[in-house]
Amino acid sequence: MKKREAGLWELYVSFLKIGGLTFGGGYAMLPMLQREVIDRHHWVDEQEVLDIYAIGQCTPGIIAVNTATMIGYRKRGIAGAIVATLGEVTPSLVIISTLASILMSVQDSVWIQRAFGGIRVAVCALITQAIVNLAKKSLVDWQTILLYLLVIGASVFAHLSPIAVVLIAIVYGLMVQHLKRRAA
Repeated sequence: MKKREAGLWELYVSFLKIGGLTFGGGYAMLPMLQREVIDRHHWVDEQEVLDIYAIGQCTPGIIAVNTATMIGYRKRGIAGAIVATLGEVTPSLVIISTLASILMSVQDSVWIQRAFGGIRVAVCALITQAIVNLAKKSLVDWQTILLYLLVIGASVFAHLSPIAVVLIAIVYGLMVQHLKRRAA
C-alpha cells in the first residue's frame, strides 16, 4: 500500500467522524480508525496504527485523542496534530455542551434529581464491581494485602495526597520484590 499525504481538512473531517461515531471508549474506535486512516485514506499501515495505539494507551490522557494526535503529527506535523485532535474532540464538546445547557435548564426538576440519584447509585455499583475485580487480581499474597491495608489507612486516616500514596506504594513494591529476589 502506498501511503499518501493528508490535507488538514481531511484530517479534521476523518477524526470528526471517528470521534462522533465511536461510542464505548478507545477500544471501540479501532475498527473505524482502520477503515478511515488505513483502508480509505492510506495514511498509515496496520502495524503503524497498532504501534500508535499502543503508545496512546501508555501515555496520559484519552486513548482516542492520543491516537488522533499522533497520526495527525505523523501526517502534517504540529498543525496536523492540532487539527486531528480538534476533529476527535469536537463531537464530544458539542454533545457535552448541549447536554449541560439542557440539564442547567431542568436541574431543579424533581424527576431529574431522582434520575441523577439513581445514576449515582449505579455508578457506585459499577465502581465497586471494578474494585472487586481489581482486588481479585491484585491482592495475591500477604505483602499485597498489607500494602492495600496501609494505603487504605493512609488515605482515610492520614489524609495523604494520592501522589504520596502512589510513591510510597512504588517504594514498597520495589522493596518487596528486592527482598523476594534475595530470599530466592
